[in-house]
Amino acid sequence: MFHLQFILFIGLMGSACQVFAADKPNFVLIFVDDQGYQDLGCFGSPNIKTPCLDNMAAEGIRMTSFYSMAPICSASRAGLLTGCYPPRTGTVGVYFPYHDAGLNPEEHTIAEVLKTAGYATACIGKWHLGHHPEFLPTSQGFDSYFGIPYSNDMDPVKDKSKNLDDAWRNKDYSTWNVPLMRNAEIIERPADQTTLTKRYTKEAVRFIEQNREQPFFLYLPHTMPHIPLSASEDFYTDDPTKAYQACIEEIDGSVAQVLAALKKHGLDESTMVVYTSDNGPWLKLKQPHHGGSALPLRAGKFTTYEGGMRVPTIIRWPGKIPGGIESDEVAAAFDLLPTFAGLAGAALATDRKIDGQDIWPLLSGKDRKSPHEAFYYFRGGGHLEAIRSGKWKLRLAETTNNRDRESRVTPAELYDLKADVSESNNIANEYPEIVETMSATAAKFASQLNQEKRPEGKRERARFK
Repeated sequence: MFHLQFILFIGLMGSACQVFAADKPNFVLIFVDDQGYQDLGCFGSPNIKTPCLDNMAAEGIRMTSFYSMAPICSASRAGLLTGCYPPRTGTVGVYFPYHDAGLNPEEHTIAEVLKTAGYATACIGKWHLGHHPEFLPTSQGFDSYFGIPYSNDMDPVKDKSKNLDDAWRNKDYSTWNVPLMRNAEIIERPADQTTLTKRYTKEAVRFIEQNREQPFFLYLPHTMPHIPLSASEDFYTDDPTKAYQACIEEIDGSVAQVLAALKKHGLDESTMVVYTSDNGPWLKLKQPHHGGSALPLRAGKFTTYEGGMRVPTIIRWPGKIPGGIESDEVAAAFDLLPTFAGLAGAALATDRKIDGQDIWPLLSGKDRKSPHEAFYYFRGGGHLEAIRSGKWKLRLAETTNNRDRESRVTPAELYDLKADVSESNNIANEYPEIVETMSATAAKFASQLNQEKRPEGKRERARFK
């Protein structure tokens, strides 16, 4: 839903946008779930084979300091689609099937912004920004939707085992009653999780074919490799210790099919393809081999250490992005909205603040420096926990109370990420002036953001007379 001011402004821009319609690039955004920083061949995996993505990196840019917007699902996705730090939009946690909330329809998503420039839009995969009709993709700027509305481990059936090894080995996902949807209709329940990656890919290829004559935005948020892991027969192995590997390798095969479809229809050189993850890998599992690896980074999902939010990212656009480039400059998922909008000639609304920056100069090689003076790490609940500026990362000091109201002080942690990407050597005591300066910057930003934040989407309930 758009504000009147935004609609009027876009109306004035409409004729100008149409003049450049032939030059508008397509955008394919592949967003995987819980994939670790190391879990691609080109990012150092010792056992996962990803020839397509490795080649995509050789033909594009490999981003080694690219961040998700949160170490958890829903907040990360809200940040990606709105170009904002999660607290700004009110989506700071994880939505479950019992929640009557979601991404506020008043927010402007990438899809809504690009539609003002004449783009066809589709969301194919895991949504996780509210499962009620007013929060689904078709109410947030997407022409169509095919996928599951939240994580594949939600809607558990009572009195059923949740042993991940057994689920993989027996191909039995009856423990989870997750629906598969087309637009706002449930078409299968429980979803056959062994077929999801394959079906998402088929839908994506069809969308590209059907919209080859007009600019399009394809958002492809894969369910995998979120637990419970599953794969199609082509990639299945009966060894559950190789389940994670199989899931990533099937996604690599999916990317190959998407790129092949672009080439088949002559769209390869007019399409930017982005591959990234919603957060780091799930490490705290009873069967840890069902999670990924964030090495050489510290920790993983649910944390604001680098392993929780620094994610493997590749961006490819033949003829526009030089091939074989590696950038360690700070960029993040919220930069994609302003970057796509700038390339599409789409206007951003002037009645709200977004935090992302146009990183096209960084991607194209026109400017090798990050546009961000600082990047802020928010954990679940929207709490500001860390700040990065250049090579320095500060985890902020905190005072918390336990159940007995006894105070516990967590001291600040300062890391030089250029010299210590693993965050293993806290040098806060050696650089008190840097700790003080960065702490003040973080406090100022948190205070300002708190004043500017917008409301989460809440479902209106009928009033009983």
